[in-house]
Parts: sequence; C-alpha cells; structure tokens
Amino acid sequence: MAGLDGYEGRSAVITGASSGIGAELARELARRGMRVALVARRRERLEKLAGEIGDAASVHACDVGERAQVERAAAEILQQHGGVDLLVNNAGILRHILFQDHDVDEIEQMMRVNYLGPVYWTKALLDQMRERGRGWILNVSSFAGVTPQPDEAAYAATKWALTGLSESIAPELEPQGIHVMVVHPVLVRTEMFTDEVYSRMPAGSEGAFIDAPEFVAETLRALERGETSLVVPRRFRATPVLRTLFPRTVGRAMARAKLSAVPGFEESGGS
Repeated sequence: MAGLDGYEGRSAVITGASSGIGAELARELARRGMRVALVARRRERLEKLAGEIGDAASVHACDVGERAQVERAAAEILQQHGGVDLLVNNAGILRHILFQDHDVDEIEQMMRVNYLGPVYWTKALLDQMRERGRGWILNVSSFAGVTPQPDEAAYAATKWALTGLSESIAPELEPQGIHVMVVHPVLVRTEMFTDEVYSRMPAGSEGAFIDAPEFVAETLRALERGETSLVVPRRFRATPVLRTLFPRTVGRAMARAKLSAVPGFEESGGS
C-alpha cells in the first residue's frame, strides 16, 4: 500500500483534537486541503479550534473510551463527510505514578481511552474504508509503547497494546488498500506534561522535548512515504533495539534514571 498520496478534498478524523498533537495535526491537515472532523470531550475547545480552521472543520464531542459515544459520533461524521480517508487515533491520558500507588479504576479508564478508544474508532470506520478500497489509519502510541517505563507502568501497557494492535492489523489490511502506521513520540511539549509530571522526570529530560509542529511534520512525511512504524524524533530510534539486544544492561540503566527522579522511591524500599 502506498503512503498518503494527497490531502486535497479528503476527509480526516482526529481524536484528542482539543489540544497538543491532535490540534496541531488538525490545523496542518486543514492547511493541506483536508476536511477535518475534530473529536474530543471538551466541546468548547473544539469549537474554538474549528473557528480558527474555518469551514473545513466539524465538531464532535465524544469520550473515546465510551463505545456508544464513538459509534454515534462516527455515524454523524460519515453522514456529514460522506466518508473518511484518514483516521488519527491520538486521544490519550497520561499518569506518572508507581504501579503500587495506582488506583485500579484509573488504570481501567486509561486502558479504555488509550487502547479501546482506537479499537472502537477503527471498528466504526473500517467497513467504509474497506468498501472504498482505500484508507489510512495513524495510531499515536508513545516511546513508552516500545520501551518499558517504570513510574508509568499502566500507561506503558496501554501503549504497548496499541503498538501491538497496529503492527498486527497492518498486514491484514494492506491487501484491502488500507495503510496502518503507528508513531511513537518521545517527548512532545503539550499540556499532558503538567508540573507534577515534570517533577518526576530525570534531570536533563528537557533537552529531549520537541514542539508539536515538528512532530506533526515528521509524522506526515513518514505517512506519505508509506512507513508503518517510527519513533519521533528519529535520534531515539536505536534505543528500543538496544533495549531488546541488551535488556539487563540498558533496561536497568533506563529504570535507574527514571526512578531516581521519583520522590521518596528509595525511602519506600524500592531500589
């Protein structure tokens, strides 16, 4: 399956479009000529973004972790847009917390949003892509989806699930004209990175951050080339390979760096 070969006159659905990566993707896709269906829980934010984009944008308030809401929103979008060429599963929630301290209800919610949300949206739009014999699905995973991350175990698990889903369905759907790509951002400046999150990150992490426009530009270039998986920025792409080849050495070094920033971790008995 060739990569995305044009934007003009096509339609995209972007989940998590109310801020950060999703909002920047929506702006850029609209600039390139796509009609964009903006999906998120915060309608007022979507309406503000739609006002910025103009007539090419439509607003669809939806909690991606609720299957019934996804199915209603998908039906509404298909009726308004007549079809969807590109699905961007970007919505997600992040929490930096030790697994022992993480509430099970919140873990379940994270799995619904970060993994089942993309499942719901893909299933809701897949049949019309198959009928048309073309489509593109872009799943925004995380660097945590290719490298184990202590202090964010539940989040990492949801992103490993999304990466596994993406890489498994890609060869299933390619013969039907549907291209699946999964992208693993390392650190992108968005409002997900609160003061609480920053306080639990290793010293020097600030230098690894990139801005959303840089992430979007590199991701769309890869989608146009027909890539199926990438780490952004690319200078980190060797890390998962090294982690696989030398799991004890690299894994322990990464874990020490992460856990050294967790307040009170040593005192709690973890080492």
